[in-house]
Amino acid sequence: MHMLTHLVDYGIIGILIILSIIAVAVAIERFSFYKKINVDTYTTTQELESVLTSRLHLVATIGSNAPYIGLLGTVLGIMQTFYSMGANGTTNVNDIMAGLALALKATAAGLLVAIPSIVMYNLLHRRVNVLMLRKEAENERQKL
Repeated sequence: MHMLTHLVDYGIIGILIILSIIAVAVAIERFSFYKKINVDTYTTTQELESVLTSRLHLVATIGSNAPYIGLLGTVLGIMQTFYSMGANGTTNVNDIMAGLALALKATAAGLLVAIPSIVMYNLLHRRVNVLMLRKEAENERQKL
């Protein structure tokens, strides 16, 4: 069961770090793409929307699932704590608190990944909406 400690420390936290890097990388790429894009080069709004929303699902998926990955780490950490208590027959408060702190570290890491990811997704989605409205306004002007 000592393996659970390493799984939480390296597995769960490692996965969350990788997901955080992916979310930030996609967000940076999308923000730079939105700065350079010329909506007039696209003939239809569907074509533009497809290009604008590319890879946004990654940021949203990471933001919505990171708390669950952190929760998995919390459950594993609590299991490790209870197993240690049962195996050692001890109710040492220091050991219990150390195990619970490990468990809560995974929850905190999950939230530290999720909150910025959701904020980045919302900012990116707002930028997509603005660019889409700009294209629709241009299409309406051309009809007149």
